[in-house]
Amino acid sequence: MKHKKPTRFTSKQTKMIKGAVALHQSGQLDLAEIQYKKLLKRLPRNTFIMNNLGTLALQQGNLEDAVKIIGTALQFNPNQPDALNNLSFALWRLMRLDEALTSCDKAIFLKPDYSEAYSNRGNILRDLKRLDEALGSYEKAISLKPDDEEAHYNRGNVLQDLKRLDEALGSYEKAISLKPNFVEAYLNQGSALRELKRLNEALVCFDKVISLKPNFGEAHSNRGGVLKDLNRLNEALTSSEKAISLKPNFGEAHYNRGVALKDLKRLDEALISYNRAITLKSDIDFMFGEFLNMKMRLCIWDNFQECLNELIDKINNEEKVSRPFPILALIDDPLIQRNTSEIYVRKKFPLSGALPELSKYQEHEKIRVGYFSPDFRNHAVSYLIAELFEIHDRNKFEIYAFSFGSNTKDEMNIRIKKGVDHFYDVCAMSDKDVALLSRSVEIDIAVDLGGFTQNSRTGIFSAGAAPIQVNYLGYPGTMAAEYMDYIIADRTLIPEHSQKYYSEKIVYLPNSYQVNVSEVKNFEGSLGRYDVGLPDRGFVFSCFNSHYKITPNTFSSWMKILEAVEGSVLWLLESTSSAVKNLKKEARKLGINEDRLIFAESVPNAEHLNRIRLADLFLDTLPYNAHTTTSDALRMGLPVITRIGNSFTSRVAASLLNAVNLPELITTSQEQYESLAIQLALHPEKLKSIRDKLINNLSTAPLYDTPLYARNLESAYLAMYDRYQRGLDLDHIFVENVKL
Repeated sequence: MKHKKPTRFTSKQTKMIKGAVALHQSGQLDLAEIQYKKLLKRLPRNTFIMNNLGTLALQQGNLEDAVKIIGTALQFNPNQPDALNNLSFALWRLMRLDEALTSCDKAIFLKPDYSEAYSNRGNILRDLKRLDEALGSYEKAISLKPDDEEAHYNRGNVLQDLKRLDEALGSYEKAISLKPNFVEAYLNQGSALRELKRLNEALVCFDKVISLKPNFGEAHSNRGGVLKDLNRLNEALTSSEKAISLKPNFGEAHYNRGVALKDLKRLDEALISYNRAITLKSDIDFMFGEFLNMKMRLCIWDNFQECLNELIDKINNEEKVSRPFPILALIDDPLIQRNTSEIYVRKKFPLSGALPELSKYQEHEKIRVGYFSPDFRNHAVSYLIAELFEIHDRNKFEIYAFSFGSNTKDEMNIRIKKGVDHFYDVCAMSDKDVALLSRSVEIDIAVDLGGFTQNSRTGIFSAGAAPIQVNYLGYPGTMAAEYMDYIIADRTLIPEHSQKYYSEKIVYLPNSYQVNVSEVKNFEGSLGRYDVGLPDRGFVFSCFNSHYKITPNTFSSWMKILEAVEGSVLWLLESTSSAVKNLKKEARKLGINEDRLIFAESVPNAEHLNRIRLADLFLDTLPYNAHTTTSDALRMGLPVITRIGNSFTSRVAASLLNAVNLPELITTSQEQYESLAIQLALHPEKLKSIRDKLINNLSTAPLYDTPLYARNLESAYLAMYDRYQRGLDLDHIFVENVKL
């Protein structure tokens, strides 16, 4: 914003104008305003005074006044580039973006070398989401004025929007070199480094900001986010609380506090923080889904349907309302799930331009398969897949593991390391560098075992880790990302009429998509009901699913079943004391004595498997079925009743039941689900017949035939690789059982 030198005034007028300008330039804005208004009464058509008064209004934040005053000046003389730029700035601040752009373009037309106007134009275009044009405007401003730190800073911001993060860092570094204490540049540099997973460097940036501006709430909040990513949870909580103490109504800080509390397993406090964040700033990206997920974890179901309707409306309006994962347990609609993933990927993980397009590798004698996961430790994914790694056909495949989770060195972590040909701990590497490592060893097929689960690294795949990229096992749904080529499924999970809900091409395995442990447990044991808190008599229904999978509708069915089966109990996982209390409260509301809910404490997996056999029947949840939990129950001889739905998550238990030849336990309606559970409980001979059939099937069922599964999956990999080598378009792959 510039001041013009006055011309052709009387000496008295000149003196008054100089006095007003001096007051203005010294920051005495109120006094300067009085003087400018006095002058305008004497010189009502003087555009110089009008423009200065308009500039002053801008500085005071009186944007509407600024637009009116500068607009009047332009009516008298429309060919004033400085006035046009100032008007554009005011209109931009008012979010009248199209008008702002028109005014800015007029200023540039009159003054083609006007660097400030090009910067202003970039700001407007960025808010219009015309990011490539915004970048062009900032670069033009820099070409006209190379030492403009604001232009370099703004260029960094739009490059960050475009996910060109390495280039953004270069712009921030240039801005800081021109203005060494540029707090905002350090702040955004830290954010870019965090996105790149260069977490320790990001922490240094936020610490620098705090050293320059100790009371900057945003810096403390962002620092908390990085500390959370580094799993330094108590420090993360402290930083978030410092941000709140400095800026009590800072919604993002309350949200970050909630995230830290969630990971610290302090769920009640986390929910309070999420609630506060929503009250203060309801449009924080992807927060509403986290809020609902936290309520589900605590089994707080007030206004459940209203919240669900609001969630669906926001997704249909393409709002950034939830990460994909929480939706899986809330909405049994594969279209809603796909739309949620598309919104998330578009914002967080668009196709990256950080690396050049992959060139075709020379055909390898053995196909190089890379498995990428944060869960190569004592975790359900590793529990299922470890044996597969060990028995992959080494004559045809070379197996790589890329681990970006904690290096726990526990039993499963050690087993995974021994079971693969090459193990890379890439936890400290950026997504780009992991993709580069994958390229350097020429991985042919990159398999994402995380998807959108906790601690996943989708950015590795958006950068292009391999020419063929596969969504498998960890995330039960579409990733809706153009760079993910295939999803591993089966005919139960994704019927052909549902292919439209998946961006990936479907690989149809012949039995179940789920790899498993081939070992079938011995069903004898000394553990009795008394040992685990179960009554000596009475039918024991069970569900060992996480509490966020329990919906009010499912729980209502369970209570109807208990009511119909006298003396029966429902055996659930304990989780938090609040969840237990809330489930008991819901039981009482539905007329069931809370003592009929029995809660199993958390125990090591082997001990848990041993106690499973004490239950009589497992009741599944909808829309998020038991997955590994179903295969565990079946392995231990415990029948599982499921209600099949429409989405991947709601069809997994059916897939597993089909793979042990028990389709009679798959129901298609709530009434049928309840009726079957009641009938089996009231007719012990029917249940015994099913249990005997299950136990007899285990030794021959394809679900636990891991060598057969490995050959079938390898057949799929061979088909993918063959299509790629022949230059064929992606297509669905149908695998038949391989003869061993």
